[in-house]
Amino acid sequence: MKTICMYFEIHQIIHLKRYRFFDIGTDHYYYDDYENERSITDIANRSYLPALEAIQEMVNQHGDYFKVAFSLSGTGIEQLEMHAPQVLEKLQELSKTGCVEFLAEPYSHGLSALANEASFERDVRKQMVKMKEYFGQEPKVLRNSSLIYSDDIGGQAAAMGFKGMLTEGAKHVLGWKSPHYVYNCAIAPDLKLLLRDVTLSDDISLRFNNSEWEGYPLFADNYIDRIANFPEEEQVINIFMELSALGIAQPLSSNILEFLKALPACAKQRGITFSTPTEICMKMKSVGNLDVPDTLSWVDEERDVSCWLGNPMQREAFQKLYSIADRLRIIDDPRINQDWDYLQASNNFRFMTTKPSTVMFDRGMYQTPFDAFTNYMNILGDFITRVNNVYPLSIENDELEPLLNTIRNQGDELEKKGKEIIRLQAKIDKMQKEEDKLKAKLDKAKEGAPAKKPATRRKKAEPAEKAEKPKE
Repeated sequence: MKTICMYFEIHQIIHLKRYRFFDIGTDHYYYDDYENERSITDIANRSYLPALEAIQEMVNQHGDYFKVAFSLSGTGIEQLEMHAPQVLEKLQELSKTGCVEFLAEPYSHGLSALANEASFERDVRKQMVKMKEYFGQEPKVLRNSSLIYSDDIGGQAAAMGFKGMLTEGAKHVLGWKSPHYVYNCAIAPDLKLLLRDVTLSDDISLRFNNSEWEGYPLFADNYIDRIANFPEEEQVINIFMELSALGIAQPLSSNILEFLKALPACAKQRGITFSTPTEICMKMKSVGNLDVPDTLSWVDEERDVSCWLGNPMQREAFQKLYSIADRLRIIDDPRINQDWDYLQASNNFRFMTTKPSTVMFDRGMYQTPFDAFTNYMNILGDFITRVNNVYPLSIENDELEPLLNTIRNQGDELEKKGKEIIRLQAKIDKMQKEEDKLKAKLDKAKEGAPAKKPATRRKKAEPAEKAEKPKE
C-alpha cells in the first residue's frame, strides 16, 4: 500500500544590520531588530498561521488517517517566541493530536555538518532539547539544514542514535533508482534514508501558481492519481517543502490551502495512506545502500552545496567562522553562544553566492554578493575578537582539547552523581511511604481496639464493731 510522507520546514532568517569596519571593537550587537520583527510577523500572518489552521482542519476531519511532520530551527523558534508566539501555540495544539511528528535539525540552521563533527552534534542536540520542551517529543529522525547529506554525515547521524534521515532524491545520486523506496546509509546500514520526490514537492512549492507551467492548474485528484499510478512496488512518496511555500511562495489567493485540504480525501479514495518519517523507518525495510560520497542538498539545480561554498569569498568566510568552533564549545557565555548560532545560519553564506538561480532569491539589504561578504566579515572580525578575549590566541586549539575532556569528565561525573541522588531520593521516599503505612496501620489498630473499663473505686470497709466487753 502506498503512503505519503508530508514534511514542512520552519526556519526564519536572522537579518544582520549594516555593520561597518569602524564598528569593530565598539559595537557588539549585529542585528536589524526592525526587519527581523517585520519579516517574521509578515510570514506568520500570511503563511504559518493560515497553513497550520488548514492542517488542523485536516487532522480534525480525518483523525489519525492524516499525518504530517515538521522541523523547526532553534533560531526560528527564538524569533517566534519574541514576535509570533501564537505559531508555537498552534504547533503545540497539533502535537497533542498524536498525528504530528517533530524532527531534529541543527539549532542554527547552519553548515556545521560540513566543518566540525562536535559542533554539528552539539547544534542538533540543542535543538532536540527545544523539541522536548515545547512538544514533549524526542526526535528519532534527523533533517539536516536544507537536506544536506553525505555518507559521512549519515554516519554521524547514526552515531547520534537516529533511526532515519531525510535528504534529496537527486537524479545524479539516484541514477536509474526511484526515490519511492526506503534506502540506508552506505557506511551505517541501520540509518534509513527517506528521499524527497523532487517533482511532486516542487509542483506544490514552486510551480503551483505559475500559469505558464504545463501542469497548471493543479488539482488534488489529478495529483493523487499521479501517485496512485506509480508502480505497485514504489510505496513511499516523500513530499518535503518549507511551510512558507503555503502563503509566501504560493499566495493564499492561488487556493493553495484548498488544494492541500483536499489531498487526504482524494488519497483515501485511492487507498493511499499518510505516515510520519519514524513510522516509515520502523515499519519498512531498506531496499539497499545509497552511496553519496559527495554532499548533496535540495538547493538549486545542482543539488549540492555550491550555493553556500561555491566561490572564494564564501569559503574564506566559512573557514574563518569554523576556525573558532572548538573554542566555542567551552565558552559558557549566553550572548556569545547566541551570536554563534545566528552567524552560523546558512543564509549568511547564501547571500554571498555569485551563482545564477532559477528560483526567486532575495539578498535582503545587500546589493551584491561582495556587499554581503564585506558586511559579514566585519561582524565576524568583531565576534572573533570577543571570543579571543575569553580564550586568547596564545592558547592553541590542541591545548583546548584537555580542557574539553576535563569539562566532559566533570559533566559525566555530575550526571552520575545526579543519578545517584535521584536513586537515593527514591529509596528515601519509598522508606517514608512504608513508614507512613505502618504508622497508619498502628493508628487504625489503636482505634479498633475495645475500650478499657474505667477502674471502680473500692468501697472503704466499715470498721468492725468493737467486741463487747465481758460482763464482770
